[in-house]
Amino acid sequence: MAQSVKVNALPRAEKGSSISRRLRRSGFFPGVVYGAGKSNQMVQVNEHEFRKSLHGHSSEHVLLDLDIQGQSPIKVLLQEVQHNSLTGQITHADFHEVSMTEKLRVEVRVELVGIPVGVTQGGGVLEHLLREVEIECLPGDLMEEIKVDVSGLGVGDNLTVADIQLDASKYEIITHGELPVAMVASPTVEEEKPAEGAATAEPEVIKEKKPAEEAKA
Repeated sequence: MAQSVKVNALPRAEKGSSISRRLRRSGFFPGVVYGAGKSNQMVQVNEHEFRKSLHGHSSEHVLLDLDIQGQSPIKVLLQEVQHNSLTGQITHADFHEVSMTEKLRVEVRVELVGIPVGVTQGGGVLEHLLREVEIECLPGDLMEEIKVDVSGLGVGDNLTVADIQLDASKYEIITHGELPVAMVASPTVEEEKPAEGAATAEPEVIKEKKPAEEAKA
């Protein structure tokens, strides 16, 4: 079950690239809070405090208690976090206000657990084919990852979305059930190469005789 994390934010009146750069230089990043039937609200969040609040969480798709200065705290889902590709600095975040009584759809990371017998005994190679699946659930039941046991897979076996076991009373898997999540591929067989220095037989080449050679024959 999801554990709510408290994050503080300040209202933000100005927008634009120059304003955003100034915010980031001061240790903050811009964000937007949106929800059904409500106008989008611009906020700014202290990056150090934000990272501290999310410490220990394996996913950024986390349920938050967002406390905007001067307003009552609201429940939000951290929908998207953008980073600077070079520095890793947070450049923007989207917060989706949710109702604890209304289901939502989210992408959840799939983590493979165990070592397949097809790897340990058959020399196969485990391939992780699908990294996330979409599920529908109440915000309070949101999970950061789905653990899938692959230890029973033999060489040539695969595990599909339909094989993922979740509590049907809480979760509905939206991703198509036939999509493969993981499989154990057959070991790669390398072609034998001739030993170094070994002579290789070459086919005899029969040259066409020239007229002068035919006369001597």
